[in-house]
Amino acid sequence: MSSMYTKPHLVLPKIPHLDQIDVYVAHGGYEQMRKALRMAPDDVINEVKKSGLRGRGGAGFPTGLKWSFMPKGEMIKYLAVNGDESEPASFKDRQIFEYNPHQLIEGILIAGYAMGATVAYLYIRGEYHKWIRLMEKALSDAYARGFVGEKMKQTFNTNFSMDIYIHKGAGAYICGEETALMSSLEGDRAYPRVKPPFPAQRGLWGKPTTINNVETLAHVPAILALGADNYATIGAPGHVGTILYGISGHVKKPGVYEAETGTLLTDLIYQDIYAGGVRGDKKVKAVIPGGSSMPVLRGDEIDGVKMDEEFLKTIGTHIGTGGIVVMDEDTDIVKVTLRIAHFYHHESCGQCTPCREGCGWMEKMLKRIHSGDATVRDLDTLLSVASNIEGNTICALGDAAAWPVKAFLTKFRDEFEARVKPSRTFVPVNVVHGVRHQAQKFELVL
Repeated sequence: MSSMYTKPHLVLPKIPHLDQIDVYVAHGGYEQMRKALRMAPDDVINEVKKSGLRGRGGAGFPTGLKWSFMPKGEMIKYLAVNGDESEPASFKDRQIFEYNPHQLIEGILIAGYAMGATVAYLYIRGEYHKWIRLMEKALSDAYARGFVGEKMKQTFNTNFSMDIYIHKGAGAYICGEETALMSSLEGDRAYPRVKPPFPAQRGLWGKPTTINNVETLAHVPAILALGADNYATIGAPGHVGTILYGISGHVKKPGVYEAETGTLLTDLIYQDIYAGGVRGDKKVKAVIPGGSSMPVLRGDEIDGVKMDEEFLKTIGTHIGTGGIVVMDEDTDIVKVTLRIAHFYHHESCGQCTPCREGCGWMEKMLKRIHSGDATVRDLDTLLSVASNIEGNTICALGDAAAWPVKAFLTKFRDEFEARVKPSRTFVPVNVVHGVRHQAQKFELVL
């Protein structure tokens, strides 16, 4: 039996057919669950704490600390697994569903044992039809082999058992927010919830619940196999381990690449083992480092940038989901900003006024800028609207909509100014439609 956990391929080992349960077991699969069951639940939590693992879903919260918030004792507790991978430029979790589903299942089981949760719900975005089928097949195989469900008691010689259910989403970005995901699972409209109470206090159906990202849980078997101390030496201090970087845009080899945290952004873009450089060997104009909601970097800012949360925070952006978007010198920055704003306007759940109204205002202003019908005053108004959305909503979708608009406009102001004009002529909106062609036109002058 050989170990599959060799850095930097901890989540997607280079082992053919690892999605098949026999291959996974032959390489040590489900042995870490056996190891966990020989430990006290609190010891498992402390091992994950000591490893330094942080969430891979965007927020980067310490995983072991999150687990420790769950109350102790005999009670109904749930684990919700966030596979609602809807962030534009993020396509990493589906690689786990397709190529290493059993490591995810094993991670879910270990997490459930550590926190005392006996039921897990794996929430997968509705558009992932293929990957839902693949996960259902893997889960069915795990049940048949006695690794999941009531048969676990015989397989692992334990009193602990856990059931896992796959829930198909309906295509809403907001369901990636943990409390909206819970509302969706309960059959309600996916509105984020005010916190406190936090999910560990009052979650699914009023019971203690922890929500973890797919990639986060896939790291857990590797931590137990390597040991927390060894795992903590991988990658950048403060944000350890490996990350599945999804690289897209104007690169020669777009795809998902597993590499250590702290890897240079330029290495991920230009090295042949990763994206292999920019198409047509053009210059880089801009790079989004962590999915569409993260503040953009200019092409002249990327040298020396390390891809870990602590470093990226020092330059005003974040690792997010690790979705890297590379834009070459020919990119229309205004059009990119409009496209992103349109997405967040469309996906806003409408619960909070700043997000519901502000996202629409931002899209309308960007449409006017893109069509050449805006003034410089519109640029300042756009920044003001984005700033008034940020930090004023129940969930982070408002921030996700505001950050890219503010960053693109601030860092590429010259391109926006080149699209506006000194003044704009318009007809007041309160003129009766039938006589609007006769109405006096007003000119907006700077």
